[in-house]
Amino acid sequence: MFTGIITGVGRIVAVHDLGRSLDHGKRLTLQAPAGYLDDVGLGDSIAINGACMTVTRLDVPQQQFCIEISVESLARTSGLDQTGRVNLEKALRANDRLGGHIVSGHVDGQGQVSHFEQVGESWLLRIVAPLELARYMAYKGSVTVNGVSLTVNQVADLGQGCEISINLIPHTVTHTALSELKAGVRVNLEIDTVARYVERMLSAGLNPKASA
Repeated sequence: MFTGIITGVGRIVAVHDLGRSLDHGKRLTLQAPAGYLDDVGLGDSIAINGACMTVTRLDVPQQQFCIEISVESLARTSGLDQTGRVNLEKALRANDRLGGHIVSGHVDGQGQVSHFEQVGESWLLRIVAPLELARYMAYKGSVTVNGVSLTVNQVADLGQGCEISINLIPHTVTHTALSELKAGVRVNLEIDTVARYVERMLSAGLNPKASA
């Protein structure tokens, strides 16, 4: 489990194919910030741009680690098949503060940035979410964008989904890789866990009393 509070910004420095066929995934080598891996061990979970991954190789002196990502995960995420800056978050400990919201690290789908500009001291981010995720987006609700826990300030329904508006404070822009977003870029989205269960209860049509 995660909180959506980014604990470091790393960089994918190398991408290697795990095989020659289209059924093979990739091995990523990542460079972490100084000291970031000092308490990390093999098999630990780290969310990379919001996707929970397992550390398969570890080089603490060089502050580098490797993860292996399947074809399925590559198809459902964005930004994990090429070099570049990424948001990092270590798995939540039982005694940690839940500073953001409950995040599983399982990307539900991809959205597309439609607008990103500075407004005053903050930044306005607008993302078009696909139809299958639109029903989970709510005013003042939570959403995870590339691993960052954010609050939805506005929802505009569209024919094939919705557009959400998010306000980013300067600290968030400075301390995450969201600073590199621009219109047209695809991002990883994870819906709020509570919204997932509410939707299930409302749509399933189950009546416990009727089956008793």
